[in-house]
Amino acid sequence: MNPVYEKLQNCYESVKAKIDFTPTVALVLGSGLGKFAEEIEVVGSISYSEIEGFPTSTVPGHAGQFVFGYVDKVPVVCMQGRVHYYEGYPITDVVLPMRLMALMGAKYAFLTNASGGINRNFKAGDFMLLNDHISLFAPNPLIGPNIDEIGTRFPDMSSVYDPILRDIIKNVADDFGISMQEGVYAQLTGPSFESPAEIRMLGKLGVDAVGMSTVVEAIAANHMGMKICAISCVCNLAAGICDTPLTHDEVQEAAAKAAPLFKQIVRETIVRIGNL
Repeated sequence: MNPVYEKLQNCYESVKAKIDFTPTVALVLGSGLGKFAEEIEVVGSISYSEIEGFPTSTVPGHAGQFVFGYVDKVPVVCMQGRVHYYEGYPITDVVLPMRLMALMGAKYAFLTNASGGINRNFKAGDFMLLNDHISLFAPNPLIGPNIDEIGTRFPDMSSVYDPILRDIIKNVADDFGISMQEGVYAQLTGPSFESPAEIRMLGKLGVDAVGMSTVVEAIAANHMGMKICAISCVCNLAAGICDTPLTHDEVQEAAAKAAPLFKQIVRETIVRIGNL
């Protein structure tokens, strides 16, 4: 058996032994956004450290656990904190949680992150709906022997972020009077923030916001046939656009300030996904 698939199966069996739950939506909470888990009618949780062979999150603002429960009546598995490539894990471990949630039964992937704004029309605290992405420097998680049991060798990437889900999010934002930007997100490896020259390069490539996650997870979810949507919380303006040094504390603080509106958007979007 492919060792990556064998590890995935082992993690799946470990989770199934601890909880019997079939989610519809897999929700990934990024830096500073973990408190959305408080909106869930929780039926159980599993720390990443309890799952044999599972990568554990080491970043402040990432609690490091799966939370299982319901948003309204929609069954959700919430990843309260993600694993990043810059933490030193192989890329197959970085996307293992997403693949695991798909194996649990999740049909929809709702990804969130904190980002730096490159589009000069953005400001700190804005939300950006992803309509496409660019992956730079992080290896593609599908490199290596294909796992035929979960997806095709050459998956199409022409519409990763599902148009129907994007329309739902835009309608939710309109209904609640919340401003929602839209654009292209780029994932770089981190953990250093991008240099001003890198930001200028990304701007010329048509990138609106940049971060250190999400794209590889979207690739893995798309490979497994999930419907995907993603929202980025623009927590600061990127290097060379703002004059002050960038810090992770600043990212967490901006995400915390945006959290109440974020909770409204995510909760109502999940409810409407449940009606599809």
